[in-house]
Amino acid sequence: MTSSTTSRHLSMNEAEALCVRAAMACGASRETAVALARSAVAAEAEGMPNVGLAHFIDYLEALKAGRIKGDAAPDISRPAPAVILSDAKGGAAHTGFDRAFGDIVETARQFGLSLFSQRGAYTCGSLGYFAFRLADEGLVAFAATNGPALLAGSGGRSRVFCTNPMAFAAPQAGGPPLLIDQASSATAFVSIRKAAAEGRPLPEGWALDAEGNPTTDAKAALDGVLVAFGGERGANIALMVEVLAAGLSGANWSLDAPPFNKGGESPATGLFVLAIAPTLFAPDFAERMRVQLERLAVDHSVHIPGLGKGDARSRARKEGIRVAGGILAEIESFSR
Repeated sequence: MTSSTTSRHLSMNEAEALCVRAAMACGASRETAVALARSAVAAEAEGMPNVGLAHFIDYLEALKAGRIKGDAAPDISRPAPAVILSDAKGGAAHTGFDRAFGDIVETARQFGLSLFSQRGAYTCGSLGYFAFRLADEGLVAFAATNGPALLAGSGGRSRVFCTNPMAFAAPQAGGPPLLIDQASSATAFVSIRKAAAEGRPLPEGWALDAEGNPTTDAKAALDGVLVAFGGERGANIALMVEVLAAGLSGANWSLDAPPFNKGGESPATGLFVLAIAPTLFAPDFAERMRVQLERLAVDHSVHIPGLGKGDARSRARKEGIRVAGGILAEIESFSR
């Protein structure tokens, strides 16, 4: 992956258009290209470049290799009034979610909640993107996803789970939503990969090497195993996420998922999203959230996750984003 000390300024629309062109040149339908581009640019705008445009290159490489079927049409079904199922057919996770998004929102408003479950997709990138979009519609959202095995389970030293992240979002009146987005591992895989590329050591407790020994060598960690945060508690959360994302949907268990970064097979992993309409429970929910979050932050010095991302996203809509020139050049190269 190319990096550069130079950078270029683009509006979010310009960045999305660049990504759409590159994805379509790699075989994506316009629907899938737009879905992937919007998610990556949103992450970049929020100040998360590891899952932003740098990660978009993973999508482009996966499209060219066939790990993402660019022309896949997700099969959406409704087995129960509040349940929406998607078979991604080897395509991008975002395409099925985008197709079902309106139904997810309206179903939650009608029944109080809706559940979206998807199988057979490429990995999600920024999981918070899915929860945030629902919170932006006034809903409380919880999301979970799995991927190829990278993480040791409780008491183990071999890869059995992915980083298995979960995301939670809740709206507040007059401000960006609360947004919690965290992996079950001590850090995200993309952070390990970036440290390896830059020759930086890892903090202790993040990874094991291929022999199962603790390591701070990022390159050794890529060939080894990631460690769950909080020991067995984090590993148990990874197992819970695995059941919600892969077990319920019929997607590949992490143990059975092909790699996301090599080969020609889709990881065929799962996504679980629960949306709740809070005003059916408490009509003043958003205002109560605003007061509570302000009280926690001002009176008790609590960091409220998501607010900084929301402010960054608002600035980016007005002012655009700055991206490393090397990253943009690499994305542009796929268009050619």
